[in-house]
Amino acid sequence: MSNTPGAAAPSSSKSKATGNSQAPEKRKLLFQKELQHMMYGFGDEQNPLPETVALVEDIVVEYVTDLTHKAQEIGTKRGRLLVDDFLYLIRKDLPKLNRCRELLAMQEELKQARKAFDVDEEKITSLD
Repeated sequence: MSNTPGAAAPSSSKSKATGNSQAPEKRKLLFQKELQHMMYGFGDEQNPLPETVALVEDIVVEYVTDLTHKAQEIGTKRGRLLVDDFLYLIRKDLPKLNRCRELLAMQEELKQARKAFDVDEEKITSLD
């Protein structure tokens, strides 16, 4: 899975076209540990090849950068960037869209729980 030669061809030609063809040794791997864990979770070896991790990171960083630029183009029409701009861009990819909505809902629940916890803590300190 981590040694498939066909997976490198599309990304390497595109990264050369965008000017992101830095050698893995010369740039800092931002998500190396996280990607290794994700790759292992999806069936790769526990310690995948560093070249494979670097390739996956290149693909992820390129995808996120492209998505952000597209969302920024949409957001400049309104004057600001919103979460809805990203949801609009992934609207045709239902698994991603559903996962994003799920994560946003969990974020809101956590925000409400923290707010409730802070209110309860303030009540306790005011009773003393």
